[in-house]
Amino acid sequence: MPELPEVSAIAAYLDSRMAGLPIRRVDVASLSVLKTADPPYTALPGRTVSAVDRIGKYLVIRTVPGPETADDPEIDLVIHLSRAGWVRWSDALSQTPPRPGGKSPISLRVHCGLPGEGFDVTEAGTQKRLAAWIVRDTSDVERIATLGPDVLAVSRDEFAAILRGTTSRLKTVLTDQRTISGVGNAYSDEILHTARLSPFASAKTLDDDQIDTLYETVRSVLADATERLETREVAKMKSEKRTGLRVHARTGLPCPVCGDTVHEVSYTDRSFQYCPTCQTGGKVLADRRMSRLLK
Repeated sequence: MPELPEVSAIAAYLDSRMAGLPIRRVDVASLSVLKTADPPYTALPGRTVSAVDRIGKYLVIRTVPGPETADDPEIDLVIHLSRAGWVRWSDALSQTPPRPGGKSPISLRVHCGLPGEGFDVTEAGTQKRLAAWIVRDTSDVERIATLGPDVLAVSRDEFAAILRGTTSRLKTVLTDQRTISGVGNAYSDEILHTARLSPFASAKTLDDDQIDTLYETVRSVLADATERLETREVAKMKSEKRTGLRVHARTGLPCPVCGDTVHEVSYTDRSFQYCPTCQTGGKVLADRRMSRLLK
């Protein structure tokens, strides 16, 4: 799933190509992707992109009225790429609308700028979770309205208060978007490994030094990943992300820090990875949902 670094990099990439340009056309290949009906997607053509940014793990394309559009001061196209979504920019975008219900992974196509310029929003696999909203205010998206503070916007003291206010495990705290937003499964593995903390440790039990370490690690891991990805074309960001991961999706491989074998805890629809030597004092976490807390 694209997380804060990928969404930030995609937003910067699109902003550099779209800001100040008109949206010429929007093609919807999967109506189920659209979660709103007012304003309709037909309100976007003729408007000008003012900026592309992110909120949490949501991509936000902001538009303002063009010379021939209505007076809505702002209409935003909000996209959540979910697990298998991605964005493909092209300077030679097909002018033939993608066929609704076809086998193509394209869900949404946005023509912006000169003829041929624009991007496709795609989703691989059969679990269709990609979502898009067209709203006058991003707070109209319920999922955004219920987000916790952005992980890079909180101070050290605010971060400490979040940790001390819950009995949840660190893995849960970092990935619960209602508690703190932006981090997902992959980067939480990387953060906890770098901070040498167990995924199953209780957030409430961290001492001041551990909180300091975790806070700085969150910021450094996400900043480094974002900087690395922003130097790549969108098409190459996925592979660049994989090359930068130390434990996530590396089950059975040696830990790059200590050489121990990277272990995995699996659930029905997801898994996470960790290093026993670096993070759990050599203890192997039980690979089942009801694993007991190991510190």
